[in-house]
Amino acid sequence: MTNYRWTICSLVFFATTINYLDRQVISLLKPVLEKEFQWTESDYANIVASFQLAYALGMVGIGSVIDRIGTKLGYAISLFLWSIASVMHAFATSTFGFGIFRAFLGVTEAGNFPAAIKVVAEWFPKKERALATGIFNCGTNIGAVIAPLVVPWLAVTYGWQMAFIATGAVGFLWLAFWFVMYELPDKHKKVSKAELAYIHSDPDMNNAVSEEKQTIVPWTKLLTYKQTWAFAVGKFLSDGVWWFFLFWLPAFLIAEYNLVGMEISFPVAVVYIMAGVGSVLGGWLPMWFVKSKGWSIVRARKTAMLIYAIFPLMVMFSQEAGSYNMWYAVIIIGIAASAHQAWSANIFTTVSDMFPKSSIGAVIGIGGMFGGFGAIIIAKTAGALLDHYRALGEVETGYYILFLFCGTAYLIAWFIMFRVLVPKMTPIQDL
Repeated sequence: MTNYRWTICSLVFFATTINYLDRQVISLLKPVLEKEFQWTESDYANIVASFQLAYALGMVGIGSVIDRIGTKLGYAISLFLWSIASVMHAFATSTFGFGIFRAFLGVTEAGNFPAAIKVVAEWFPKKERALATGIFNCGTNIGAVIAPLVVPWLAVTYGWQMAFIATGAVGFLWLAFWFVMYELPDKHKKVSKAELAYIHSDPDMNNAVSEEKQTIVPWTKLLTYKQTWAFAVGKFLSDGVWWFFLFWLPAFLIAEYNLVGMEISFPVAVVYIMAGVGSVLGGWLPMWFVKSKGWSIVRARKTAMLIYAIFPLMVMFSQEAGSYNMWYAVIIIGIAASAHQAWSANIFTTVSDMFPKSSIGAVIGIGGMFGGFGAIIIAKTAGALLDHYRALGEVETGYYILFLFCGTAYLIAWFIMFRVLVPKMTPIQDL
C-alpha cells in the first residue's frame, strides 16, 4: 500500500505554516509600528480585533463555499487572496489602513482550516485523522517559529515593509505545488487500490461517496444539532487563548523582561517549537489509546482532550515562576501552548467523528466563527486591561488576569462539550 495521503498532509502542513507566518508578522513588528504610528494598547487591540472579526465573519460562509466548490479550488482561492492581503500591509500609512488590511487578511485566511479539515476527512480514515490533523496543525507552530527568526531580521535589514512583502509572497510558490499534486483520492493517479480501500475503510457510507454526489447541508439545519454547538462552544472558549498567545506573547516578554530587538526571537521560537511537539503528540495519543488499549474512538478522544485541558492550568503560575528566571515563564507558557495545540488537533477531529464529509466544511466554519468571536472578546479585554494597568504602573496585573482565563478555559470547555452537550459523541446519521 502506498502512502500518498501523507504527501497530501504535508501540502496542508505547508499551507498552514504560511497561514500563521503571515498572521504573526504584525505581533513581532509591534514595537516598531507602535513608535511609527503612535499606537496605544487599545489601538493595537482594535487592529487585532479587526482581523478576528473579519476572520469570524469569513467563517460564516467559507466552509459552505468549500463544501460546494471542492477543496482543490477552495483552498487555492483562499491562499491566493490571503497572500495578497499580507503583501498589502506594506502599503499601510495609518492605523486605520492597518485595520483595513488586517480585516482583508482575516476574511481570506478563514478558508484554511475548513479546507484543511475537509482534506483530512477525504484522505484519511477516522483512526488516523487526529494524527493527520496534529501534523498539519503543527504548521501553525512552525510558522510561529519561523516568524520571530526571520521577521525582525527583515525589518532591521530592509525595513518593516519588506517583512510583510517577503512573507506574503511565499504563498504563491505553494500554489504551484498544490495544483500539480492535489486531487481527490478516488481520482488521483498516484493512489493505489490498496491505499484507496484503506482510506475508505471506515464502516459508514459517507467515506465512499464522492464529493460531487454529496448533499450540501444548510446552516439552519446544522444549528439544530447539539454536535454543532459542542464544537462551537469548545472553539469559543479555547480559540481566544491561542490568539492571545500569538498576538501578545512578544509584548508580554518585552514588558516583563525588557527584551529588545532580536532578543525576543529565541524565547518566542522556543514556545512555538514546544507547541509543535504538542500538536503531533496530541494527534498521536488517541490513536495509541485505540490501537494499544482497544478503546473506542469516543473514549480515546474524550480522555485525551481531558488530559490536554489540565495542563494549561500551569500558565496561571508563569509570572511567579518567571520572577526567578524568565525561562521558567517561557517553558510554562510553552507547555500551555503545547496543550492548546494538542487540544486543537482533537477538537477539529470531533467534527469528522460526528458529521458526514459533506457538511464538515460548514461545521468547521460555524465553530471557527464562534472561535473568532471569543478571540475578539479576549483581544478587546486584553487591550483595555493592559492600558488600565499600564497607566497604574502595574501591567503585570493585567497579564495575570488574562492568564487566569487562559488556564481554566479548556476544562470549562471540556465539561460543557462532553458532560452537557455530547457525552456519547453520537454520529449524525440523517444528513
